[in-house]
Amino acid sequence: MNRTLKQHLAAYLAIFAIAAAPFTAFAQTRIERPKNKYKVSDDVKLGNDNAQKVEQQFPILNDREATRYVAEVGERLVAAIPPQFREPSFDYSFKIVNASDINAFALPGGPMFVNRGMIEAAKNEGEMAGVMAHEISHVALRHATAQATKQGSVGNQLGVIGLILGGAILGGEAGAQLGALGAAAWMTKYSREYETQADTLGAQIMAQAGYDPRDLANMFRTIQAQSKGSGPEWLSSHPDPGNRYEKISREAQMLEIGPDHSNMREFRRVRERLRALPPARTMAEIEKGAKEGQTGANPTAGGTYTRTVAGPARSTSNYSGIVDVRVPSNWKAFESGDTVQFAPEGAYGNSGITRGAMIGMMRGSGDLSRDAQAYVNQVLDANSYLQQRSRFSNTYLGDYRGYMTTLSGRSPITQMTEIATVYVAYDDNNNFVYMVTVVPSSESSRYTAAFNRMLSTLRTNR
Repeated sequence: MNRTLKQHLAAYLAIFAIAAAPFTAFAQTRIERPKNKYKVSDDVKLGNDNAQKVEQQFPILNDREATRYVAEVGERLVAAIPPQFREPSFDYSFKIVNASDINAFALPGGPMFVNRGMIEAAKNEGEMAGVMAHEISHVALRHATAQATKQGSVGNQLGVIGLILGGAILGGEAGAQLGALGAAAWMTKYSREYETQADTLGAQIMAQAGYDPRDLANMFRTIQAQSKGSGPEWLSSHPDPGNRYEKISREAQMLEIGPDHSNMREFRRVRERLRALPPARTMAEIEKGAKEGQTGANPTAGGTYTRTVAGPARSTSNYSGIVDVRVPSNWKAFESGDTVQFAPEGAYGNSGITRGAMIGMMRGSGDLSRDAQAYVNQVLDANSYLQQRSRFSNTYLGDYRGYMTTLSGRSPITQMTEIATVYVAYDDNNNFVYMVTVVPSSESSRYTAAFNRMLSTLRTNR
């Protein structure tokens, strides 16, 4: 075959390939990043700095299994970001916020926070992935610094965390409600243009990752259903859910969906695992805690651990807060929201307490056995060195009949075998009340009287 014929044939085959390719590959909406005067490194620094603030203000769910699953879905979506929007310096990460609202938000540079309520509300993995793809799109398109470019100053605008939280799928409820963090209402939402871009790119990322973009559209039907048929007020400055549904559905028709890699069995297992936990607080309740100075940070941070710790004093003092309880007079109280920890000097620090007790309460689901195991699972997830050593047995926490179980393991702080005994009960108002005592096994006899006194004197105040 001569050279000219080969060239003609190659050209013909190229034309044929273009003609034979699915029309959808060329019909999808073209997206361009908005004008942005800030460096990519500004996004990264902004996200890293504010991720720390978020983890202080929000209750992060320490559930390794659920977090691992959400991260796997997130990594699949990140891998599907179009090449022109990828930034090597962006570090996408995924954590679950223990909040009941259907919401999620992402910070510049990649840190993403997914509400437990969103996962519980999703009907399938695709709906959850759709919310995450929307948030990833805000990051990939650098919408936070682009919006700051419009408004004039990254220092004045993006230093306020409420602006960034405005990327939430539901139009920024988290940012709007967390006024205690310094956000003004008008700063808590991305523009209509940016929300539409995030919807469109999110749909394209979903299709590339093997998810049907219609699942993202369906999440807005869920929003409407939970709002009794009308869009929530905080969606007023965002595209109406009905319009968004139509736009995303039209975009889906133009996209070729890749091979399906979703794992519905794993999604259902994780969703049920989260639904079995004690009910999460709403964002409004979290905001109230923030205004009262309560944060997600460990209140014992800043203490210094010592090798030897004084035993419990025989004299006691009365603590009155979420509960009334008698505690050794040489123990300090560390309050945080609906939890209080008690520990002597040398037994508390950045990683919690090595000797002492923690008492807390939350809304009960109505099933004490389920709440008890769910709470123990949370303790185990947050303290991987511990293992449950016994089944639940009947006991009393104050005057409230409940259950107890024992956990133990080698403490990474003291390097000694630690015993953590968990007591749980419902009070007279059906609040789920828990008390966890902590002590090295070699010192347990010194603490028996103090722990028993706490158990017998505990009364709730709500």
